[in-house]
Formats: sequence, C-alpha cells, structure tokens
Amino acid sequence: MRALRFALIAASLVASTAFASPADPKNGVDYITLAQPQPVQAAGKKVEVIEFFMYHCPHCNALEPSFEQWVKKQGDNIVLKRIPLPYSGANDPEAHLYLTLDALGRLGDMHQKVFDAVHKQRIPLHEDKAIVAWVSKNGVDLKTFMNAWNSFGVMTKLHRLPQLVTDYKIDGVPAVVIDGKYQTSPSIVANSVKTSSESVLFPATLQVMDVLVARAAKSK
Repeated sequence: MRALRFALIAASLVASTAFASPADPKNGVDYITLAQPQPVQAAGKKVEVIEFFMYHCPHCNALEPSFEQWVKKQGDNIVLKRIPLPYSGANDPEAHLYLTLDALGRLGDMHQKVFDAVHKQRIPLHEDKAIVAWVSKNGVDLKTFMNAWNSFGVMTKLHRLPQLVTDYKIDGVPAVVIDGKYQTSPSIVANSVKTSSESVLFPATLQVMDVLVARAAKSK
C-alpha cells in the first residue's frame, strides 16, 4: 500500500495557476475528479458521501466533531458511508473493529468511544487482543461481538478494503469522496488556503464539500 500522508507541510502547499477558494472550488486545487467514477448507492436526489478514516489518525480525530456537525446540517441531502483505511493491510485490527461495530449496529454509541479511547485515554487498539479486551469492558457482549468479528460478512468487507482504497485513489486520511467522483481532503484544500492550520483547513474543507454536494445533487 502506498504510504499514507496528511500533507500539512510546506512542500504540500503548491501554488496553483488557477484562482480558487473554498466557496468556488477548482478541480485539481480544492478537489480532484476521479478518472474512473465509482458506483454510488444513494437513491433519488440524495448524494453519497464517503469518509475514509483511521481511528489512530490524529487528524481524523480532530476533524470528527466538525464533520459530524456537517453531516447533521446536510440532513436528508446525503447518504453517509464511512470506510476505515486498512493501515496494516487486509486484516487491519482497527478496520476490523469498525466493521464489527457496524455489523452490530453499535456505531452510534461506540464510534466516538473508540476515538476517545485511542486519543484521550491512550489505549493502543492496534492489536486484536487489545480490542477484544477493550470491547468487553465497554458495554458490548463479548460473545455477540466475537460472532460478528468472525462472521463471513465482516471478513468479506474487511478483505475488500485494500481494493476500495485503490479504486477511490486514496493515499491519505481523512479524505472524502462525494458522489463517487469528487475527492477532497484537508491536505488537498491546503493547496488553495496555503496554511497547515487545522482551524482554517477543516472549515475550508467542509465548505468545499458543501459546494460539491450541491453540484452533485444538481446533476441528478
């Protein structure tokens, strides 16, 4: 797998010949258009929004509160999917944890808990045994969890993740793909706002997402 990056370094702040701003995003500056659009599962006028993330990524953790507010603001305009990036390959424990919680319908009460465990409580959830120990102490029946963890459905989704990362051309997180064709991220938006400050990058990225969702909806 190609090396992950969150390009908040001077070398990533490449000047562009095209004028761009988050309110008027330009292809190749504030976002990229996938050469091979991917199929979407949103019906009607709804726009599919996919967030690629990793639980141990500090930037994903920092973005999460603002991203959640953005999702609530969009309401019925979008269909949200999250795809965990398999950092250590097709059996990545963190990705496995996310998919298992999803299968159990427990993301609503557990997703933020996992972020907090990693970034606030400093619990290293990068091994299967550590995850099992943590889950058993946090309100999830261990037998039910293990049945889902080892299920055919979860394992199939887990082993498909590397191909999804390739299909969507993801080389760093957090990253968002809108309508199967527009990819943006704080590291991409850094090209136009010319800063590494998350307090600027995150709102700018969400503003670009606003425009891309509206553009995708208009084209349906």
